[in-house]
Amino acid sequence: MSMDKILYGVAYYDEYMPYDRVEKDMEMIAAAGMNVIRIAESTWSTWEPQEGVFDFTHLRRMLDASKKYGLSVIIGTPTYAIPTWLAKKCPEILALTHGGQELYGHRQNMDITNPTYLHHAEIIIRKLMEYVKDEPHVIGFQLDNETKSYDTCTPYAQAKFVEYIKEKFPNIDEFNHEFGFDYWSNRINAWEDFPDVRGTINQSLAAEYRKFQRKLVTDFLTWQANIVAEYKREDQFITQNFDFGWTEHSYGLQPEVDQYAASQCMTIAGGDIYHPSADFLTGKEITVCGNIIRGLKQDNYLILETEAQGNPGWLPFPGQLRLQAFSHFANGANSVMYWHWHSIHNAIETYWKGVLSHDLAENETYRECCTIGKDLKRIGHKLVNLKKRNRIAIVANNEALTGLTQFPTATRDSHGYNRVLRWLADALMDMNVEYDVIPADATLLPNYDCIILPAFYSAKEDYLMALDSYVKNGGNLITTYKSGFSDEYLKVYSDTQPHILHKALGLHYDQFTLPYNVTVSYKGQTSDASEWMEMVHCDTATSLAQFGHHSWNHYTAVAKNTYGKGQTLYLATLFGENTLKAILKDFLAEIACEDTHKADAMKLPYEATCPITVKQGINDEGHHIMYFLNYSKDPQAIRNIAGDAKELLSGATVSINATITLKPWGVAILEYSI
Repeated sequence: MSMDKILYGVAYYDEYMPYDRVEKDMEMIAAAGMNVIRIAESTWSTWEPQEGVFDFTHLRRMLDASKKYGLSVIIGTPTYAIPTWLAKKCPEILALTHGGQELYGHRQNMDITNPTYLHHAEIIIRKLMEYVKDEPHVIGFQLDNETKSYDTCTPYAQAKFVEYIKEKFPNIDEFNHEFGFDYWSNRINAWEDFPDVRGTINQSLAAEYRKFQRKLVTDFLTWQANIVAEYKREDQFITQNFDFGWTEHSYGLQPEVDQYAASQCMTIAGGDIYHPSADFLTGKEITVCGNIIRGLKQDNYLILETEAQGNPGWLPFPGQLRLQAFSHFANGANSVMYWHWHSIHNAIETYWKGVLSHDLAENETYRECCTIGKDLKRIGHKLVNLKKRNRIAIVANNEALTGLTQFPTATRDSHGYNRVLRWLADALMDMNVEYDVIPADATLLPNYDCIILPAFYSAKEDYLMALDSYVKNGGNLITTYKSGFSDEYLKVYSDTQPHILHKALGLHYDQFTLPYNVTVSYKGQTSDASEWMEMVHCDTATSLAQFGHHSWNHYTAVAKNTYGKGQTLYLATLFGENTLKAILKDFLAEIACEDTHKADAMKLPYEATCPITVKQGINDEGHHIMYFLNYSKDPQAIRNIAGDAKELLSGATVSINATITLKPWGVAILEYSI
């Protein structure tokens, strides 16, 4: 979806404020060069304090004040936190989970399949939409908030799951065979005997229930989108603020939502990216999570939440907030919106600080926001709708993630899959090789010269066959251990491993173990093997590295193969990032993908590497835009080897081969004619 400007703003809640200051806040927001506020998604209990009693006083105040100061508005449907009266009226709305019965208190504690919940949710959505539909400065709608299934295992949800299984497996014997239920007498001989899924020791069933829960999210968001669509104008968008797999910040693929499926009901994809700042700011979360969102609809996207001051320890150094904002735009985002405008004065997010601190006065963060706002007013039209045309794609897959959660590797945590994804993605960023993130959709393969397949554990045969044909016909494939091991129901393939892919990879293995005191060496780079190791035998492949170990040194750790017109690279273990980058650099150079050069799109690569990040694309004027982002406290010098250009932030002309000096945490944006 193309936009006429970059959206820059904040989430705002008049109802949270300790005193009346809506006019003052809107004035300050506009003065900072911001042009949008995001409201309403957290306040069902305010809009409907008792059943059938509606009070939109705060909403009216925000709509009127934002209109006065020329601010656009995004309305969120307030369905992710239920009011107390609804929990009291219908306590079965509260989800029953693997951990037991939910109690009222925290948000997102309900069964999103419950008919009573859906009935009341529809009422508040329709009342809200009727109230705001004629407001000219409402530009779009956000469905719910970081929606998930909340691990609902209520009898109602589980009954829906049985119907879901019966539709996939009309023959109960086929179901038993595929899932291996003869093991430990788990066989289900009649549908009415289907047991509570919370007690299963069968990982295939557990994983299928997680897949079903992801479908519940898709169905729920589609249901909401259809209601909103009845009211919205043609010029208004529908989005959702997807979030990500979480460690202490946004990390990788969200395990609880099939975001590719869920985003299909939306006009534009959106997301919330939170990341470390200060000494720990690298831009890697902005890149990998942003690429995931951009891949949902193969288009530009919205950042609906990111931090301003954020959690304790995240307070950005001077210049970092500006660097973060332009990092999002460089990645293809058409917005940056902060969670949130002011810091909360009580409750659970008291120390999740917004733009303003608890005194609600101007501060360094606000003043840096003003700088970003001024920049966007001058050059935002040059940056909006940036188109990326990358030749490399990483395949991200929920089923593989779930499979490695059910059968974890050495880390024995739920981040095993995302760790492999980040291992590869972060290495590419350090090398300034841009990439897309795509689903396991065979129709997308021809769009790329190289596909990267991290730990593709749960793999349908038709996709493996598509990858085989892709390589045979000239594509290039990089994949890792734990790929092609089981089918989509986690049933292990019973022939040569990796299943189907072993031909394109030119290798096989029949044993694996956990690496202890094992190393991998490549061209002077040596690092410890970790997580997992497969005892690879090369058939037609060439071994690039053997395991460094007294007993396992005759097995291959890294192998390259030519298959038909294409080439493959296999990584049989996880090892250090410098070793990985050396291997990737040589492989990508050999297949002519060491850069993202394309005659009609990408400029030649730059000599810069980490901590300088280079991102690029084509703007609405058909000009080439290249960002240089300094993720460092030290000044950095780079050379303009691409051609004569204009540096947009300063307005200066930069000649070919001229040196550009970036300040600590600095940004330069070059515009070239194609």
